[in-house]
Amino acid sequence: MQFYVDGFRGGDPDIRTAAPCRRDRGPYAALPDKVDVLIAGCGPAGLCLAAQLAQFPDIDTMIVDQKPGPIEKGQADGVNTRTMEMFQAFGFAEKVKREAYWVNQTAFWTPDPANPAHIRRIGRVQDVPEDSSEMPHTLLNQARVHELFLDVMRNAPARLEPDYCWAVRDLIVDTTTDDHPVTVTLENTGVNAGETATVRANYVVGADGARSSVRKAIGGTLHGDAAHQAWGVMDILANTDFPDVRQKCLIQSAQEGNILILPREGGYLFRMYVELDKLNPGERVASRNFTADHMIAAANRIMQPYTIEVKEVVWWSIYEIGHRMTDKFDDVPAGAAAHRTPRVFTAGDACHTHSPKAGQGMNVSMGDTFNLGWKLAHVLQGRSDPSLLHSYSAERWVEAKRLVDTDHEWARIMSAPPGESKLDAADMPRFQRQFIDNLEFTGGLAVQYQASALVAAPTYQALALGEEIGRRFHSAPVVRLADAMRMQLGHAAEADGRWRIYAFAGAQDSSAPGSAIHRLADWLEGDPGSPVVKFTREGEDIDAVIDLRAIFQQTFEALAYEDMPSLLKPATGKLGLQNHEKVFCVDHKGAGDIFDLRGIDRARGCMVVVRPDQYIAHVLPLDAYVELTAFFDGFLLPAREG
Repeated sequence: MQFYVDGFRGGDPDIRTAAPCRRDRGPYAALPDKVDVLIAGCGPAGLCLAAQLAQFPDIDTMIVDQKPGPIEKGQADGVNTRTMEMFQAFGFAEKVKREAYWVNQTAFWTPDPANPAHIRRIGRVQDVPEDSSEMPHTLLNQARVHELFLDVMRNAPARLEPDYCWAVRDLIVDTTTDDHPVTVTLENTGVNAGETATVRANYVVGADGARSSVRKAIGGTLHGDAAHQAWGVMDILANTDFPDVRQKCLIQSAQEGNILILPREGGYLFRMYVELDKLNPGERVASRNFTADHMIAAANRIMQPYTIEVKEVVWWSIYEIGHRMTDKFDDVPAGAAAHRTPRVFTAGDACHTHSPKAGQGMNVSMGDTFNLGWKLAHVLQGRSDPSLLHSYSAERWVEAKRLVDTDHEWARIMSAPPGESKLDAADMPRFQRQFIDNLEFTGGLAVQYQASALVAAPTYQALALGEEIGRRFHSAPVVRLADAMRMQLGHAAEADGRWRIYAFAGAQDSSAPGSAIHRLADWLEGDPGSPVVKFTREGEDIDAVIDLRAIFQQTFEALAYEDMPSLLKPATGKLGLQNHEKVFCVDHKGAGDIFDLRGIDRARGCMVVVRPDQYIAHVLPLDAYVELTAFFDGFLLPAREG
């Protein structure tokens, strides 16, 4: 962590230097008249976006929510490994790792053939496959995730805080102007209930849930179906003789339904998803008047011969499984993309809904806005043309469709009685086989963006077989050369809107003058045609847009730091201090060789170009200067035009 770049300062290093205050935050202050970005909804999607944009004090961001303040309990709790990687970029993954429950094993229980009224354990599966991620799968109260994002916002240069008790009631997009063309009508839901205010914005993001007012205002409709199956969920403190209560468990009874158990943080709390009754066509779950007692009774029937004694119900809810999504995630009508760019976006439950049992809702919602945030920043800072924003709906709709389809199948399998699937005749029950087959998906690691201006063709994929273009950058152990720090290479990246080029050196390259790494760095730093020179503005750090990192095959003691090119030891910040954290080598203490682990061509080396949201955009030879320039020319504007 680097935090003295602009001079020494004491106190918490997570608290960044504040930018000049944009607005009065007093209790009686009026809302602003205009903002760059207005975010509706303080759920995971909205807060993830706000936390990103808060790093850019030149972008005026506002986030509103109809609630009077942050939630305290309930709702989602699953944090998959891909999201943990994202949390690392925001700086709070270690907090989550310390506080959360780690899902290490998943146990499967089915009816005992000798006594079908009772359940028995039939297997366990390692929840996170080896080397799929350096991060664990964790479970943590959604309210705590919100709090961690709120801390990032408060500590960021923009010192961003939500405006609670305000809900979006309507919005209008004026397509004839580029000057804050979205007029948003907000309605107070607090002590001044019914009072309205108008805010004009350049962009609006609706992260305001399944009943999204933003989605409705742009004509969006959720399409899909319902499974007509009622489920209950409860967070409880309880005693039980069930032996696997501190493991994630999928339990299937012969006739009473199914249960999913998720242990929670703190050692005592756990969550139970309990299957209740089938619903009639057209019937809504509210008509059944289910209570927590119904869930507890059903759980005791399903878990026989084990029992559960509930001491406290912390939170509970009843829901009906449904799988729905919108046609697109922005306001541009079909066929109009050639002459109109998006101004309004939807994210999370506002554009896709599904069952909660696969644990993907919060994760995919944050994935939506992690994709959108850096693109908005690029456009608002003049680094990219507004047409870049078309890529948000194009990329995330495909992933939402994957989520809805996979979850639809998972929900069907979880709710079907034993013996009603051809998979039951295989070597293990269908729900266990489906769980194993879906581990990459449930880890958040199945996302692969397709070829576009932001994702290149796999022409040189063979140079880095384990860093697949379109997928997230797969970290591995390295040693930082300057101080022999053992670390994960992916942890060098922050959620700061910058592109990364990881330059992997060939076998004989130690960065002596004239070597491939040295030539690449010198070209990037000094050639007028290089993307670093072309897209970095006067007065900015040389790595403000594109951050070069180098990884060598030698071990720590075999490299000479003094031989490294100046771009790998750049002067940064207002004091011009030298940055010593850009050069890495293989781990010399046995944690694994990144070249072997990620299939890097040892003879030739390569460049791996990584987007600000940690997805791989390109793989290139170290001397592919023309191709590298052409790639960045496809979406960045030269500094003189920015």
